[in-house]
Amino acid sequence: MYMTNINHKELGLNSEDLLEMYRKMVLSRTLDERIWQLNRQGKAAIFASCQGHEAAQIALVWATKQDSDLFYIYYRDLPTVIALGVSSKEMLIGFMAKAGEPFSGARQFPLHGAYPKYNIVSLSNVVATQIPQAVGASLASKMRGDKAVTITYFGDGASSQGDCHESMNFAAIHKLPIIFFCENNKFATSVPLNKQMAIDNIAERAKGYGMPGVTIDGANLLLVYKTAKEAIDRARRGDGPTLIEVNIERLMPHTSDDDDTKYRTKEELEYARNYRDPLPIFRDYLLSEKILTKTIDEKFIASAKNEVNDATEFAEAAPYPDTDDFYEHVYKSLEN
Repeated sequence: MYMTNINHKELGLNSEDLLEMYRKMVLSRTLDERIWQLNRQGKAAIFASCQGHEAAQIALVWATKQDSDLFYIYYRDLPTVIALGVSSKEMLIGFMAKAGEPFSGARQFPLHGAYPKYNIVSLSNVVATQIPQAVGASLASKMRGDKAVTITYFGDGASSQGDCHESMNFAAIHKLPIIFFCENNKFATSVPLNKQMAIDNIAERAKGYGMPGVTIDGANLLLVYKTAKEAIDRARRGDGPTLIEVNIERLMPHTSDDDDTKYRTKEELEYARNYRDPLPIFRDYLLSEKILTKTIDEKFIASAKNEVNDATEFAEAAPYPDTDDFYEHVYKSLEN
């Protein structure tokens, strides 16, 4: 539930901000569900659903300066790219490996590659490799003095990798302008948190590196925004990094190739979907504040369905990439 002492106006958010964040959440969920359907039809590649992660990711994007800050995402960050402005058509031609895909020219996994227009930097499917890369980018920002803040996203499983520990240690020593954003959904694929570490909260590790760490409810959009904004402002002032751990639910299997019923009980999944889904939680908040109405909600849902339907038709009709541009963005010509 939402903290009653958080007022969106005190955070500098108006009704338009909140409605746009909610609209992005609805669109992201609708697109997520469509990609899952297309995967089951054999039309879309492997997919790591983001259902349950929407509020945390979109709140974080809203706290950044999107024209200058850098985003080192990972494979479960569909709401982040939607919040940054990537279209449903661009996402679906990526998942269906069609020509015009902006991240890698349909040459990599969906959501892999880079989209410089939105400051989204290339990531690897190898867990946690984006974290030291983000630290390097953050060091470059500090050396240039450009005041950009780097955001690096990762799951609880990645927090157990050496890349993560080395990155946090280096960033803290050099007081780099970076936010370590851990989306803790309690499972590294099928491995529960208590089999990964002997501490209750991942953010406890921050103290060992000499930087702030905080654990918060990732289903509480306003709390995530408040926490992220404070950490980003701190980084921009030159006071160094922060580790933010958002506790959220993964409402779907790890990927479209996974069967989570083998390691999660029916009761646990039902509780997560009934009580920890950030979409109805935020919807109820907006309704209670009289910011959202049933009419506006229905309009958002219909608009999202229409956009995703149009994007699906566009992607299904789009051609596959031609072999002639296979080496574009791989090798630089030395001619002239």
